[in-house]
Amino acid sequence: MKHPISRRQSLALLVSAAVLSPVWAQSDKPVHIILPVSAGSGVDAITRAAVPQLIKALGGQSVVIENMPGAGGITGATALARAQPDGLTIGMVSNNHVINPAVYKKIPYDTLGDFTPISVMGFTPFVLVVNPAKVSAKNVRELIALLKARPDSYNYGSPGNGTITHLAAEMFLNEAQVTARHIPYKGTGAQVTDLIGGQIDLGFVALPAVQAHLKSGSLRALGLGSKARSPAAPEIATIAEQGLPDYEVDGWFAVLAPARLPAEQIKRFHTAFVTAFNSAEVKEAMAKQGNIISPTTPEAAALYFRKEMKRYAALAEKAGITLD
Repeated sequence: MKHPISRRQSLALLVSAAVLSPVWAQSDKPVHIILPVSAGSGVDAITRAAVPQLIKALGGQSVVIENMPGAGGITGATALARAQPDGLTIGMVSNNHVINPAVYKKIPYDTLGDFTPISVMGFTPFVLVVNPAKVSAKNVRELIALLKARPDSYNYGSPGNGTITHLAAEMFLNEAQVTARHIPYKGTGAQVTDLIGGQIDLGFVALPAVQAHLKSGSLRALGLGSKARSPAAPEIATIAEQGLPDYEVDGWFAVLAPARLPAEQIKRFHTAFVTAFNSAEVKEAMAKQGNIISPTTPEAAALYFRKEMKRYAALAEKAGITLD
């Protein structure tokens, strides 16, 4: 026997539909992932490898990647901070996100307050590479000897002033007590292109972004920034084991959303990214790239960002990097 729906029940259903409809309606709209880095960078390679499984984890909702490099990640982060917290825009960021407040005198957003942490997904090693046609060194000790013999005769590139690999290079030069001229680029892609082309001599790059070039011989790896060697490239000795025992710089990548993202959307994205990165397909891709996947909770990510901000502020001050 069917029972008629009362006026109160009808009103309750309408209210429920009004509350839930934004979540349901977004399934026919794509999720935009803002990457404040250029195509070809480490974070770009990581994100693109995870997208097919992320689409599945989001129930088939399409995903669009938007590369917005520039100003050390500030361009993309600004766009993310200004996006609506409707579950249709998120971002994948790296160390640069928490470095920028330390090196730029002014940025157009609050690094902590204008974003919703979703998860620090994992870590990726940085590698010191050279153009083999321009630099004869086969290891870190030989490079240091070259740089000492010809001060300021060599140059190094970075994805931009104040970026994590700029800091990584400055830390290397400082610890090795040598000098080289800095050439900033607008992203890793342009930096790697000019490394291969010989416009610049050396630089630090995320391992996933240069693995193919190392295999082809167009670039040569001299040392890894991590404390331990990478299973993806065990033949690359660490910088620490080549005469600079205190040297250690790793990259990390994390998922952020605009501030005030509703709790159900935080949970939805956290679950989707963890599911995608724990899939066999993405695990295999990450292992080949040398990335270590270790997702945090949103709460742990927020604490980590605060800790990293303090750490890089100290490093930037030591390196004397200040930008307008």
